[in-house]
Amino acid sequence: MFCRAKTVLVGAALAAVVLGSAGTAPSTPTNSIFFKAISRVGFFRGAPLTEWQDRFADGTPDFIRLDRVEDQAAFRRWFTLIAEYQALRPPESLPAEIIDCSALLRYSYRNALRNHDAAWLRESQILPPTALPAIEKYQLPFTPLGPLLFRIRAGSFERGDLKDGTFAEFADAKTLKNFNTHFVSRDIRAARPGDILFYRQLEQNSAFHSMVFVGSSQWAEDIGPQIANDLVVYHTGPSEKGLGEMRRMRIADLQNFPSPRWRPVPGNENFLGVYRWNILRGSD
Repeated sequence: MFCRAKTVLVGAALAAVVLGSAGTAPSTPTNSIFFKAISRVGFFRGAPLTEWQDRFADGTPDFIRLDRVEDQAAFRRWFTLIAEYQALRPPESLPAEIIDCSALLRYSYRNALRNHDAAWLRESQILPPTALPAIEKYQLPFTPLGPLLFRIRAGSFERGDLKDGTFAEFADAKTLKNFNTHFVSRDIRAARPGDILFYRQLEQNSAFHSMVFVGSSQWAEDIGPQIANDLVVYHTGPSEKGLGEMRRMRIADLQNFPSPRWRPVPGNENFLGVYRWNILRGSD
């Protein structure tokens, strides 16, 4: 395993190769000496970068997937901890970018992949109640895709996707559902921490909505007589009544929500089901 210093250096070099200098579109690095070098040493575990595989044909390159069980677990813990914290912090301290449900997903996803050092703690104002393991494969912004983490176009992954705008920093809820996650089940019991519940409400301006399935809270806060193990968090999004807000509730309460269209049950046509991030695919 590389030491931390070498990880940063290699990651920085990789970002430069993928993104190109001064933010310009990169040339296809098929014959890059650097790519061949990191492939030989196995810096990114899993499929070698020179193979450019997409074994699930979902548009997500295998080199960005978290192959190790330890990395998958670390991502889930960071992602849910960060998402849940947004519902616990004072509303006035909510990051300005979190204005709707998809913004919550993007913020939590990106920050789960960050290096959670002292600078990140100051920036995010999140102090985890317990020490969490780090994701070893890569850390934002030194990922194989640089900061362009979200696929925004249909199709299986091809090398040209790296330079034609197929990946971006922004994606709305529909795009996250269609190109960055995969369907698991319409049975809420199949949800694992870090999975997403997607809805489609045709009568609203923004038809696609999402909730993060947290499971058990890492913040050890009592909800009712015992610690809940079926929590979800979400942002309501803006409406004619205001800018919206963060909410957190139990699946048991959501299943009895006053408006049936928000209930995560198979009989609700508005509930599209449980989805899982593509970088976790293979951990099903």
